[in-house]
Amino acid sequence: MKTLHNKVNKEVLKEQLRNETTPRTTLSFYQYYNLGNPKFFRDHLFLLLEKISVFGRIYVAHEGINGQISVPTSHLKNFREALDTITFLKDIRLNYAIEDDGKSFYKLTIKLKHKIVADGLSDESFDVTNKGIHLNAQAFNTLTQQSNTVLIDMRNHYESEVGHFKGAITPDVETFKESLPIIEEMLEDKKNHNIVMYCTGGIRCEKASAYYKHRGFKNVFQLEGGIIEYARQVKEQGLENKFVGKNFVFDDRLGERISEDIISKCHQCGNPSDVHVNCANDACHILFIQCPECAEHYNSTCSIKCKTFLSLDEAERKELKKTEVFNGTKFGKGRYKAARKEDLNESS
Repeated sequence: MKTLHNKVNKEVLKEQLRNETTPRTTLSFYQYYNLGNPKFFRDHLFLLLEKISVFGRIYVAHEGINGQISVPTSHLKNFREALDTITFLKDIRLNYAIEDDGKSFYKLTIKLKHKIVADGLSDESFDVTNKGIHLNAQAFNTLTQQSNTVLIDMRNHYESEVGHFKGAITPDVETFKESLPIIEEMLEDKKNHNIVMYCTGGIRCEKASAYYKHRGFKNVFQLEGGIIEYARQVKEQGLENKFVGKNFVFDDRLGERISEDIISKCHQCGNPSDVHVNCANDACHILFIQCPECAEHYNSTCSIKCKTFLSLDEAERKELKKTEVFNGTKFGKGRYKAARKEDLNESS
């Protein structure tokens, strides 16, 4: 029987991708749909997409599908035709990346999940199809100018830290699940206001808008296609761009620039920077913002401790990993914000 998982070493695959000259296009898509047999669908989809050299990460659950992928540009038509053979994916909207070097993914992974987005909600408690009104970029710009409109960023703090819409409320949360009750409490006295929400590609808002309508909010709207589609429409139609900074993305690029503004700071020295990286010490691997100067100073790690650890030979690292605690085990995503002075003291 054909293997329906990649089994090649990831470092080999990454090197192959770095050397690949075939143009690739990065895109994302999602669809809420009641899947009766997610495992069967997952295997069918894997065979369908592997055939046309699709890379990426796709989640499949009883409630539908959520995918971020890259496709050989010459196979985009074949990819669309492949999706169109699946009834609930026919003519689905595809969100194309804004900044794209084709190096976003190095293999195809399709995972079975309980939810396509972890939300902590009981789907039986409300109608997920009773969602908010979709807004295109022009309608979004118009509505968010009104005094009785509240604009909510449904993403996590490490996403909004590097870029967000002007005037948006950006909750200090690490997960979508965590954000839902916090936002509801923040908006408790605004149930008759226009509530406009946005996220990266729209999927979180599909669920959140239905949830808030269920909780009694009268006028709920969502940015159709999220930041990705907004940026495309703004550029094509010559509209005012109300998004400042970068759009965080969940692939190897970790971000795509929407405006030239740099609104965040390096987590190590405090200088302007909006480049997300993962600590080069894989035993830590924490996500943080690092400027080029600190990348050189710390050898692309998050701390002197990780830099020192990385300089040890493999046998020493293997032994120390059993007892050492790094920032990746102490802090949540994007929560590490060292001061260089404090960090240097760590090594003394």
